[in-house]
Amino acid sequence: MATLPSASPSCRAHKFGGSSLADASCIRHVADLVLADDAERQIVITSAMQGTTDALVALAETAACGGHWHEPLTRLRQRHLDTAQALLARPEAVLAQIDRHCDELAALLHAVALLRQPGRAALERIHGMGEVLSTLLLHAHLRERGGDYALLDARDVLVVRQTDLGALVDWDASARLLADWRRAHPQHRVNITGFIARDPDGFPTTLGRNGSDYSAAIFASLFDADELHLWSDVDGVLSADPRIVPEAVPLPALSYREACELAYFGAKVIHPQTLTPAIARNLPILMRNTFNPAFPGTRIDADGDHASRGPVKGLTLCSQLALVCLEGTGLIGVPGTAERVFAALHAARISVVMISQGSSEHSICCVVRDADAQAACDALEDAFARELATAQVQGVTVQTGISVLAAVGDGMAGTPGVAARMFEALARARVNIRAIAQGASERNISVAIDSSAAARALRAVHAAFWLSPQTIALAVIGPGKVGSALLDQLQSAMPRLRERHAIDLRLRALASRNAAWLFEHDDACDWRARMQCPPSAAGLDGLAAHLLDAHLPHAVIIDCSASDSVAQHYPAWLAAGIHVITPNKQAGAGPLARYQAIRTAQAKSGARFRYEATVGAGLPVISTLRDLLDTGDTLIAIEGILSGTLAWLFNSFDGQTPFSELVRQAHALGYTEPDPRDDLSGMDVARKLVILARECGLSLSLQDVEVENLVPEPLREADRDRFLAALDTLDAPMQARLDAARRQGCVLRYVARLTHDGQASVALRALPADHAFAHLRLTDNCVSFTTRRYCDNPLVVQGPGAGPEVTAAGVFSDLLRLAGSLGAAL
Repeated sequence: MATLPSASPSCRAHKFGGSSLADASCIRHVADLVLADDAERQIVITSAMQGTTDALVALAETAACGGHWHEPLTRLRQRHLDTAQALLARPEAVLAQIDRHCDELAALLHAVALLRQPGRAALERIHGMGEVLSTLLLHAHLRERGGDYALLDARDVLVVRQTDLGALVDWDASARLLADWRRAHPQHRVNITGFIARDPDGFPTTLGRNGSDYSAAIFASLFDADELHLWSDVDGVLSADPRIVPEAVPLPALSYREACELAYFGAKVIHPQTLTPAIARNLPILMRNTFNPAFPGTRIDADGDHASRGPVKGLTLCSQLALVCLEGTGLIGVPGTAERVFAALHAARISVVMISQGSSEHSICCVVRDADAQAACDALEDAFARELATAQVQGVTVQTGISVLAAVGDGMAGTPGVAARMFEALARARVNIRAIAQGASERNISVAIDSSAAARALRAVHAAFWLSPQTIALAVIGPGKVGSALLDQLQSAMPRLRERHAIDLRLRALASRNAAWLFEHDDACDWRARMQCPPSAAGLDGLAAHLLDAHLPHAVIIDCSASDSVAQHYPAWLAAGIHVITPNKQAGAGPLARYQAIRTAQAKSGARFRYEATVGAGLPVISTLRDLLDTGDTLIAIEGILSGTLAWLFNSFDGQTPFSELVRQAHALGYTEPDPRDDLSGMDVARKLVILARECGLSLSLQDVEVENLVPEPLREADRDRFLAALDTLDAPMQARLDAARRQGCVLRYVARLTHDGQASVALRALPADHAFAHLRLTDNCVSFTTRRYCDNPLVVQGPGAGPEVTAAGVFSDLLRLAGSLGAAL
């Protein structure tokens, strides 16, 4: 078992939460920890056993409603009796004390059931019984193991006064009572009940839910401790709620100011009041994990962690809120408007979580608890009734379903670009900001957003500040040759991408053109097995909803099919904010109206449409053209060998092997489409030329391209098997074309050409033997850009342009570029 830090203070305070005391084995483990502490003096503050306080509150409510409380009380009694039996070698005395306390509890519940309107003192005596029982158990176990511990019921010494701000400590009275108690109990080690106290009249009270942390800080101050360790079941304070962001990381240190900000907005960090006595005494607080004591946890002190790698330490979400806005031209320049707003809300006893007011003074927005929204609206309408009647104020509006996302960190102060990075991350994740607030300390930026987007927003901002990887929900359509190669590449690269580049790819769907397999989360390793299961009934129509339902910040659909029907979905997917990556040429070269709809959807949503692999497979053809045009160059012409299949055929066709035999070889090697006519017809090349033309801003369609079809007309409409059987009919015409070209000292190449005025053609041409296209290797594509800058010596992009591995790599490159644009560390 790990020991505590070697530099032992003179007095160390420990507080253990309910999960640390859930049963006998947990209590035994807690005893191991405190007995191993070598501090000269020690105090141990104890919460109720896990679930006990909730059970006691329910018992009181049941009794007040006239319900049956006896059986639940019996179960609660038996739980503590069983724990004592399992924990102690000689439990008799403790069993009697448990029975006595539970009998007292039964009497209180009986009185509540009779009165039906119990007083606060009775309720708080009931609510605080759990700490009395758990502390009794731990104290008895420590004594059996030889620990010289005194037992302190906090109600004997801790005096608090209940106010609107919570329980306030009467420090002088508490110190006097503790001094009197210490004279009778001089032991260096003390067990203390958490959560409970007494009011100035001596009646039992509590410090409120989660008040055990507060009582721990109070007693650490009263005992003049040097450190306070708060033990729970997590490794300290995390950078975000791990239920929403599983990649959340433990924070080594926080300043008091950072902890206050995180706690205010609902982070499960520390009870806000706990920090008040700690700050007053500069008392370090260490958040520790009872079940992982070797982990150092999080230290909260005046300085925090100046070595933090980024300006933001943590993020938190506060939900179940509403946005209340007072708007009107009559507010502009009128002194005291904000005072009237807050006075009205104060009078209605409504707490304001966040405030936002534009410099125009046209509106004041307040975020309040959702349950208080209508009361806030009524209070403001009453306060501004005269202005509403004269139309100086246009109205009070309420928007429910609001969450506040807060980014916190001392390093934000004076660091340019923090807000920009946060807002950019939210924009990329398609999250609309309803209101913004930032204090002059620059330690907190808070935004009000729709609760439906809250989880996605938290994950996006968490990744933007490099607190976790950029997480992307993926769907892959078309697991054929290219899709299978891509999935295998993803499988191999996923661990490296996550470790080195903080990219977390989540494969959430696989689909063919007619069916889809949807699942919650998986890596690519079992995608083949997944496709052996029955597909989802939703098919492609449910794909977008499934990806967006994951609350991951980014969603990407990769279409590796060649389907026109799949391309029909692109505008809707992009409009929904889903990025689309594809080698499918049907979208870029399909009907012009659909192409324009794709571009419109992309522009409105901000989603990315990437299609580098539609032309040249893995070659940077489109990006090169885009760079030329974006930097102000002017296109003169594009010429290219744009089919790896046709490149291989005509690089290999030297007259010694019949052309038909070469087609059969290319088909067997996987260079051609399943039907080789898709390549020989020239339509594939024509589609690529249309894509390049549209990239240049030309409104070109497929029918505008002059295409030479290499398939004899009688075979164009035949079924595939008949065509393959009749391939020999291609030999004589092709041999004649080759012989004619050789007589001119030329070679045959299937060339695409586009001019700046939109003249487009694809055809088999005889090119001089010294032409750049005459000396290509196998499946090489080669594209020549003639521009104003590159007029005498065209810019050439050349390389392999066919094969599933190469095409899949081009698609993968698009995915990585997209991840980089989303903020990944590439």
